[in-house]
Amino acid sequence: MNRSRSEAFFARAQKLMPGGVNSPVRNFGRVGGHPVFMARGKGAKVYDADGNEYIDYLGSWGPLILGHSHPAVVDALKGACELGTSFGTPTEAELKLAELVKEAYPSIDLVRMVNSGTEATMSALRVARGYTGRNLVIKFEAGYHGHGDSFLIQAGSGAATFGIPDSPGVPADLAKLTINLPYNDREAVRQTLSERGDDIACVIIEPVAGNMGMIPPVAGFLETIREETEKRGIILIFDEVITGFRVAFGGAQERFGIQADMTCLGKIIGGGLPVGAYGGRREIMETIAPLGAVYQAGTLSGNPLAMTAGYETVKQLKEPGVYDRLEQLGARLGDGLRAAADEAGVAAYMTRVGSMMCTFFTNQDVTSYDTASSSDADVYSKYFWNMLDRGVYLAPSRLETGFVSLAHTEEDIDRTIEAARESLKEIC
Repeated sequence: MNRSRSEAFFARAQKLMPGGVNSPVRNFGRVGGHPVFMARGKGAKVYDADGNEYIDYLGSWGPLILGHSHPAVVDALKGACELGTSFGTPTEAELKLAELVKEAYPSIDLVRMVNSGTEATMSALRVARGYTGRNLVIKFEAGYHGHGDSFLIQAGSGAATFGIPDSPGVPADLAKLTINLPYNDREAVRQTLSERGDDIACVIIEPVAGNMGMIPPVAGFLETIREETEKRGIILIFDEVITGFRVAFGGAQERFGIQADMTCLGKIIGGGLPVGAYGGRREIMETIAPLGAVYQAGTLSGNPLAMTAGYETVKQLKEPGVYDRLEQLGARLGDGLRAAADEAGVAAYMTRVGSMMCTFFTNQDVTSYDTASSSDADVYSKYFWNMLDRGVYLAPSRLETGFVSLAHTEEDIDRTIEAARESLKEIC
């Protein structure tokens, strides 16, 4: 494929933005080469600046569960734009989306709309600390909750030690308030909460890890966290920015049958526009201004464009058979990619939860960050470029999640599997 315009755009971009991008993984640094600049999208396809077509499994990193430029979303946005793009006042659009969120999540009594997943998690953390009067936070290794200071924390020397900053600019004293635990390690959860429970405000977790590749929770892991937090008055926060409305209408909480005290949402509830939300039990959420003393505000929070796109998207997901369809497409793709790796003799471990999935090039089971990070980066890089040249767009990092949308067809899936067969055989 000719991608000369993308190459020229990237040369221009590097003079304007750090690394030529507005979000690090778009740089393609983990797979080499220059990023592809997209010009438009329709359904399951995206088209780059040079006119090349790709079957898209990035989906803007998860929000586009209906596919690109869904007619209902586009039409609704046109109408909303004509009425006004922002007012800084309440609008009915906020109410309509909030009602759908509450319908999907019985654990949410009250919800506050914000502008990004990062803003949602940062705010939820503040509320949890304000409500409990405690300061310590537990997160899990490689769990990504946005770029807030409290989340950019490496693990210490042991499972239950305090963290150290993962980025310059994060104060060491703040990092000490975050404890990192290994994902899927039930005993580490029990031990840490037993030893430090009186000081811990909250446990925040992606119920399905989506930022170290895609790793499902092992049996009993989420149940252990819920049990141990509940008996110690620790707020359990499910970061469902990715899984919300993705793995079920009620997200991971519906799929796994576990209710969190607080929930963070984003991506799908904005229908492709910038958005975030956090919600939870009434007594927790009533600590937020103007009802309580915990302060959080935002000029564009609940803006009518994001609320409209989110409402139209979520409304589509209520239709009968939607998640059965996503499950079928996800299984078809996951099974086909696994078979393609087997045929090529390439060591690969596939994970999938509904329409989320990941291929790790490794000969061991992947259940944690350590096992995920041991997957072969060189093989993934070659696979990524081979697939791209065959018209399939994947995440430009081996430790990211792929997404199937309702716009994908069986033909798209089968074309992707054939491209994987050819790409993997070429690697061998």
